[in-house]
Amino acid sequence: MKNKYQILIIGGGTAGIMTAARLLKESKTLDIALIEPAETHYYQPAWTLVGAGTYDYKKTGKPMAEVMPKGITWIKDFATSFDPKNNSVSTKSNGEINYDYLVVAPGLVMAPELIEGLPEALEKGVVCSNYTDPEHTWETIKNFKGGNAVFTQPTTPIKCGGAPQKIAYMAADYFRKHNLSDKTNVVFATPGSVIFGVEPIKKTLMNVISRYGIHFKPSYAPIKIDSEKKIVYFKMSASDENLCVINEDNVLGEKETNESNKVIEMPFDMLHIAPPQTAPKFIRESDLVNDAGWLDVDHHSMQHNQFDNIFGLGDVAALPTAKTGAAIRKQVPVVVDNLMKLIQHKAADNKSYNGYSSCPLVTGYGKMTLAEFDYKSNFTPDPKLKRMLVFNSDKEHWRLYMFKKYGLPYLYWNKMLKGQDV
Repeated sequence: MKNKYQILIIGGGTAGIMTAARLLKESKTLDIALIEPAETHYYQPAWTLVGAGTYDYKKTGKPMAEVMPKGITWIKDFATSFDPKNNSVSTKSNGEINYDYLVVAPGLVMAPELIEGLPEALEKGVVCSNYTDPEHTWETIKNFKGGNAVFTQPTTPIKCGGAPQKIAYMAADYFRKHNLSDKTNVVFATPGSVIFGVEPIKKTLMNVISRYGIHFKPSYAPIKIDSEKKIVYFKMSASDENLCVINEDNVLGEKETNESNKVIEMPFDMLHIAPPQTAPKFIRESDLVNDAGWLDVDHHSMQHNQFDNIFGLGDVAALPTAKTGAAIRKQVPVVVDNLMKLIQHKAADNKSYNGYSSCPLVTGYGKMTLAEFDYKSNFTPDPKLKRMLVFNSDKEHWRLYMFKKYGLPYLYWNKMLKGQDV
């Protein structure tokens, strides 16, 4: 294997594969290598449906070799460090690999250790998470007999920020269908101050919360889990707790254990959590990150703010928008355009990415609303939805649910990963 490539891509997830495929569509003569150690590529957006028992986990993965674009060199290895001044990346087994242009897209990693007791709770199966084992989530929901079913998320950025609440809605719907609602308190606790930052979507979701009688706990940041006693501890992340949309709060058995630090303990019979998430260690320890530890790139061009021949996109990028495949779909064309311009000795002046992301918010079996938005949290629905006879995508719709379950996976495997416009 040679040790120098024109374009080197780190990461065989959505961003890396899409970028490679689209570059080859621009020019078959490009000399591209992609570093990715994993054998399997997963379509993770379907894991919400797996956790609700309505999608087969096996169908969410394909061999990496199948999705790797033909015509690029796959380096099956781990990237370990960068030397951006000398245009090289170190790898675990293949030594240093040099490049003219670098695309950094390794995604993010789960960091359960950032919440005390969470690694042990996940290991023992006391806590479930669609982010790590959606099949276990489904087993937990199926075997639930009543009590406090708590759903929460961390203070760190996470992939698909809506996922922790989607599974809460699906579980609430499942409990209702199986006559468990009367003996169940479904709780959604979030460090955020609102259920969703896009106004029309927020309105719909507050109606969903009301319909299921969910106890909504804004400003609740999980800090510790006691697996033995089955208690989750929250720190109040703001003083405006009265935002809660709640009936008979004391039914949850909540106690304030530390008044000065505002620590709340809540017993649970089921707990679903999105673990804290960070950029991978080799990224965090590099010269390429901002103060928060995410890849420091221009918000509109995805070009690195310090090194002109480096681009970063996807979940690892320090972009103030939701970390989703839909965001990547809009980021890739901009990155590819800028790379091609640099190769032709032109300026990387495409700054057209406006922060677009979307979150398909499943609100029950056969129901979904689609949040599409930009950096300014403007609601930006795709005009193509009208072809599906969806005229108000901020409202719940069965057609949107069918689109998530059948349409999006098809488009992902057959169009997006092949570098085609969707």
